[in-house]
Amino acid sequence: MSISSPLRHSASGRSAASLPGEVADAPRVLVKRSLDDRLTLAGAVVGSLALVWLLYERVLPFSGAVGFTFCWYFAFVGFFTGLTAMAHPRPIVIDRLAQAVIAGAAAAVGFALLATVFFTFARGWRPLTELSFYTKDMTGVAPTDPVSKGGVLHAIVGSGIELGIAVVVALPLGIGTAVYMSEVGGRFARVVRTVVEAMTALPDLLAGLFVYTTLLVGLGLQRSGLAAAIALSITMLPIIARSAELALRVVPGGLREAGVALGSTRWRTVWRIVLPTAAPGLATALILAFARAAGETAPVLIVSGASSFLNLNPVSNPMNSLPLFIYDGFRSGQPRYIERGFGAACLLLMIVLLVFIVLRLLARGRVGKSR
Repeated sequence: MSISSPLRHSASGRSAASLPGEVADAPRVLVKRSLDDRLTLAGAVVGSLALVWLLYERVLPFSGAVGFTFCWYFAFVGFFTGLTAMAHPRPIVIDRLAQAVIAGAAAAVGFALLATVFFTFARGWRPLTELSFYTKDMTGVAPTDPVSKGGVLHAIVGSGIELGIAVVVALPLGIGTAVYMSEVGGRFARVVRTVVEAMTALPDLLAGLFVYTTLLVGLGLQRSGLAAAIALSITMLPIIARSAELALRVVPGGLREAGVALGSTRWRTVWRIVLPTAAPGLATALILAFARAAGETAPVLIVSGASSFLNLNPVSNPMNSLPLFIYDGFRSGQPRYIERGFGAACLLLMIVLLVFIVLRLLARGRVGKSR
């Protein structure tokens, strides 16, 4: 038996035998499925499904699609593990079992997401087809009026103004905090990190109550979009700071050392090298914070209040938003108002998806230019 050398492999990746009669080494393909593997998978699916149907539906006094799905999945894992163990050694059995568990978890998450989106659009597609839904507010519109009357223009504009102010406040503070924790460090940075982690688990209702007692009760300000934006910025700040810190820590330390070696100052290296390199991660941090703040209802309800008219002034009068409009629609109990609420939820989903796509494209383009 001869020991093959890496120098005897051809450029195409296949091993070439240099001596007469020597068998070329071939890499083992781990992801390729044989006919026996496919039949094992199919047998486990069919066998577990038949067994669970017989016991769950015919023998035991159980019913319901959710319980049936859970029982079928556990039965499938058992069947699949047993059938695999009949033809493969223990390492392969453990590997296939791990694949089945991970694939099942991913499928459950994906199904929950798709079911939520499909259910929302199935209930709210009709208001989206009305032009007035985007161009009018709810002034003078009763909850029992058809969806062709009134719209959510005031909620769209209110959400845009509040989220815009919140991003302007929270983004520089969050990234600055992340730079301090990641690039400066020290004993006080540990205290800041602890506070940021504690604020991440802070209930959004407390942020609204804090702004209410500080600005509205303490300073005498009135309910407005500005107060709601400040409450939203409090919820966004720890998410941006924590996620941005993780993105900055992923940047290789060799880039920082190279910048300093070329004569750049520490902060110029951070500004010109570290931050552009971590741009995709910073965009992800902003997306996570934006998605959370875009769906907040409690802070807006406490410090801003609902309104049925369009308000472009963030420092005066109540200002509505899409989450608050959805809340009011479901609280009304009127079918047509609830349908408007589903339409606003569909619109909110599309706005968050659009912001996600735009930020990812901008971050990717920024990285390409920096290189």
